[in-house]
Amino acid sequence: MNDREIIQGLIARDNHVTEQFFYVKCRPLLTAIMRLVFNYPVEYDEMVSELYGYLMEEDGAKLRQFQYRSSVYQWMKVVATRFFIRQRNRLIENVSNEPPYEQESDVEIIDTVDALSERMDVVQLLRLMENRRYADAIRNLVLNDMEPEQYAHQIGVTVDNLYNIKKRAMAALTRIAIKYYGYGG
Repeated sequence: MNDREIIQGLIARDNHVTEQFFYVKCRPLLTAIMRLVFNYPVEYDEMVSELYGYLMEEDGAKLRQFQYRSSVYQWMKVVATRFFIRQRNRLIENVSNEPPYEQESDVEIIDTVDALSERMDVVQLLRLMENRRYADAIRNLVLNDMEPEQYAHQIGVTVDNLYNIKKRAMAALTRIAIKYYGYGG
Protein backbone atom coordinates (compact mmCIF):
# COMPACT_ATOMS: atom_id res chain seq x y z
CA MET A 1 0.00 0.00 0.00
CA ASN A 2 1.19 3.50 -0.72
CA ASP A 3 0.77 6.43 1.67
CA ARG A 4 -2.39 7.68 -0.03
CA GLU A 5 -4.06 4.26 0.27
CA ILE A 6 -3.06 4.04 3.93
CA ILE A 7 -4.50 7.46 4.80
CA GLN A 8 -7.70 6.80 2.83
CA GLY A 9 -8.06 3.38 4.45
CA LEU A 10 -7.63 4.81 7.95
CA ILE A 11 -10.17 7.56 7.27
CA ALA A 12 -12.60 4.99 5.85
CA ARG A 13 -12.09 2.89 9.01
CA ASP A 14 -10.94 -0.07 6.92
CA ASN A 15 -10.14 -2.72 9.53
CA HIS A 16 -7.47 -4.42 7.42
CA VAL A 17 -5.61 -1.17 6.71
CA THR A 18 -5.91 -0.02 10.33
CA GLU A 19 -4.64 -3.33 11.73
CA GLN A 20 -1.75 -3.55 9.23
CA PHE A 21 -0.73 0.06 9.84
CA PHE A 22 -0.91 0.24 13.63
CA TYR A 23 -0.25 -3.37 14.63
CA VAL A 24 2.30 -4.43 12.00
CA LYS A 25 3.98 -1.58 10.14
CA CYS A 26 4.04 1.07 12.91
CA ARG A 27 4.35 -1.22 15.92
CA PRO A 28 8.17 -0.97 16.24
CA LEU A 29 8.07 2.81 15.85
CA LEU A 30 5.17 3.36 18.26
CA THR A 31 6.60 0.94 20.82
CA ALA A 32 9.93 2.79 20.74
CA ILE A 33 8.19 6.14 21.18
CA MET A 34 6.14 4.82 24.11
CA ARG A 35 9.25 3.47 25.84
CA LEU A 36 10.94 6.84 25.51
CA VAL A 37 8.00 8.98 26.51
CA PHE A 38 6.65 6.93 29.40
CA ASN A 39 8.91 5.94 32.29
CA TYR A 40 6.44 3.24 33.24
CA PRO A 41 4.77 0.44 31.31
CA VAL A 42 1.82 1.38 29.15
CA GLU A 43 -0.53 -0.91 27.28
CA TYR A 44 0.19 -0.79 23.54
CA ASP A 45 -3.41 -1.50 22.48
CA GLU A 46 -4.80 1.16 24.81
CA MET A 47 -2.36 3.84 23.68
CA VAL A 48 -2.87 3.03 20.00
CA SER A 49 -6.62 3.13 20.51
CA GLU A 50 -6.30 6.61 22.03
CA LEU A 51 -3.98 7.72 19.23
CA TYR A 52 -6.38 6.39 16.60
CA GLY A 53 -9.29 8.15 18.32
CA TYR A 54 -7.30 11.37 18.28
CA LEU A 55 -6.52 10.97 14.57
CA MET A 56 -10.17 10.23 13.78
CA GLU A 57 -11.64 13.20 15.69
CA GLU A 58 -13.78 15.47 13.52
CA ASP A 59 -14.07 12.92 10.73
CA GLY A 60 -10.34 12.23 10.52
CA ALA A 61 -9.27 15.88 10.45
CA LYS A 62 -5.72 15.07 11.60
CA LEU A 63 -5.30 12.37 8.95
CA ARG A 64 -6.62 14.74 6.30
CA GLN A 65 -3.87 17.21 7.27
CA PHE A 66 -1.21 14.81 5.98
CA GLN A 67 0.20 16.51 2.87
CA TYR A 68 2.38 13.69 1.43
CA ARG A 69 5.57 15.74 1.75
CA SER A 70 7.21 12.93 3.72
CA SER A 71 6.38 9.30 4.22
CA VAL A 72 3.33 8.52 6.32
CA TYR A 73 5.68 6.83 8.80
CA GLN A 74 7.79 9.98 9.24
CA TRP A 75 4.61 11.98 9.74
CA MET A 76 3.27 9.42 12.22
CA LYS A 77 6.51 9.59 14.20
CA VAL A 78 6.02 13.31 14.78
CA VAL A 79 2.27 13.11 15.44
CA ALA A 80 2.55 10.11 17.78
CA THR A 81 5.48 11.57 19.72
CA ARG A 82 3.64 14.81 20.35
CA PHE A 83 0.43 12.97 21.21
CA PHE A 84 2.13 10.61 23.67
CA ILE A 85 3.99 13.48 25.35
CA ARG A 86 0.66 15.30 25.83
CA GLN A 87 -0.87 12.09 27.19
CA ARG A 88 2.00 11.59 29.62
CA ASN A 89 1.81 15.19 30.82
CA ARG A 90 -1.97 14.92 31.21
CA LEU A 91 -1.63 11.74 33.26
CA ILE A 92 1.08 13.27 35.46
CA GLU A 93 -1.04 16.37 36.09
CA ASN A 94 -3.94 14.16 37.16
CA VAL A 95 -1.79 12.37 39.74
CA SER A 96 0.40 15.15 41.06
CA ASN A 97 1.93 18.44 40.18
CA GLU A 98 5.38 16.93 40.57
CA PRO A 99 6.36 13.73 38.79
CA PRO A 100 7.71 10.93 41.02
CA TYR A 101 10.70 10.45 38.70
CA GLU A 102 13.26 12.49 36.82
CA GLN A 103 11.86 13.17 33.34
CA GLU A 104 13.87 13.34 30.16
CA SER A 105 13.26 16.55 28.30
CA ASP A 106 10.80 16.35 25.44
CA VAL A 107 13.54 17.51 23.07
CA GLU A 108 15.75 14.56 24.12
CA ILE A 109 12.85 12.17 23.55
CA ILE A 110 12.07 13.59 20.11
CA ASP A 111 15.78 13.49 19.16
CA THR A 112 15.99 9.85 20.24
CA VAL A 113 12.81 8.97 18.35
CA ASP A 114 14.22 10.76 15.31
CA ALA A 115 17.41 8.69 15.57
CA LEU A 116 15.41 5.45 15.91
CA SER A 117 13.21 6.38 12.99
CA GLU A 118 16.20 7.27 10.84
CA ARG A 119 17.79 3.94 11.75
CA MET A 120 14.55 2.16 10.79
CA ASP A 121 14.55 4.08 7.48
CA VAL A 122 18.15 3.02 6.76
CA VAL A 123 17.34 -0.61 7.60
CA GLN A 124 14.40 -0.45 5.18
CA LEU A 125 16.62 1.02 2.47
CA LEU A 126 19.29 -1.63 3.08
CA ARG A 127 16.69 -4.30 2.34
CA LEU A 128 16.20 -2.68 -1.07
CA MET A 129 19.90 -2.83 -1.97
CA GLU A 130 20.74 -5.50 -4.51
CA ASN A 131 24.43 -5.59 -3.61
CA ARG A 132 24.46 -7.47 -0.29
CA ARG A 133 28.15 -6.65 0.27
CA TYR A 134 27.33 -2.93 0.19
CA ALA A 135 24.35 -3.42 2.50
CA ASP A 136 26.47 -5.45 4.93
CA ALA A 137 29.22 -2.82 4.89
CA ILE A 138 26.77 -0.06 5.82
CA ARG A 139 25.04 -2.24 8.42
CA ASN A 140 28.31 -3.18 10.12
CA LEU A 141 30.26 0.07 9.81
CA VAL A 142 27.47 2.63 10.21
CA LEU A 143 24.60 1.04 12.11
CA ASN A 144 26.57 -1.40 14.27
CA ASP A 145 29.59 0.92 14.60
CA MET A 146 32.04 -1.92 13.97
CA GLU A 147 35.74 -1.01 13.85
CA PRO A 148 36.90 -0.79 10.21
CA GLU A 149 39.99 -2.90 10.91
CA GLN A 150 37.87 -5.65 12.45
CA TYR A 151 35.33 -5.67 9.62
CA ALA A 152 38.05 -5.52 6.93
CA HIS A 153 39.71 -8.57 8.51
CA GLN A 154 36.34 -10.34 8.76
CA ILE A 155 35.62 -9.97 5.04
CA GLY A 156 39.23 -10.43 3.93
CA VAL A 157 40.06 -7.01 2.46
CA THR A 158 42.45 -4.20 3.34
CA VAL A 159 41.18 -1.23 5.32
CA ASP A 160 41.79 1.01 2.28
CA ASN A 161 39.69 -1.29 0.13
CA LEU A 162 36.99 -1.33 2.81
CA TYR A 163 36.79 2.48 2.70
CA ASN A 164 36.29 2.27 -1.08
CA ILE A 165 33.53 -0.32 -0.57
CA LYS A 166 31.89 1.90 2.02
CA LYS A 167 32.08 4.94 -0.28
CA ARG A 168 30.44 3.02 -3.16
CA ALA A 169 27.88 1.56 -0.75
CA MET A 170 26.90 5.00 0.55
CA ALA A 171 26.52 6.27 -3.03
CA ALA A 172 24.30 3.28 -3.86
CA LEU A 173 22.27 3.84 -0.69
CA THR A 174 21.79 7.49 -1.61
CA ARG A 175 20.50 6.55 -5.07
CA ILE A 176 18.06 4.08 -3.52
CA ALA A 177 16.86 6.66 -0.99
CA ILE A 178 16.23 9.21 -3.75
CA LYS A 179 14.32 6.60 -5.77
CA TYR A 180 12.43 5.26 -2.73
CA TYR A 181 11.39 8.62 -1.31
CA GLY A 182 10.97 10.28 -4.69
CA TYR A 183 13.15 13.30 -3.99
CA GLY A 184 16.68 14.24 -3.13
CA GLY A 185 16.23 15.98 0.20
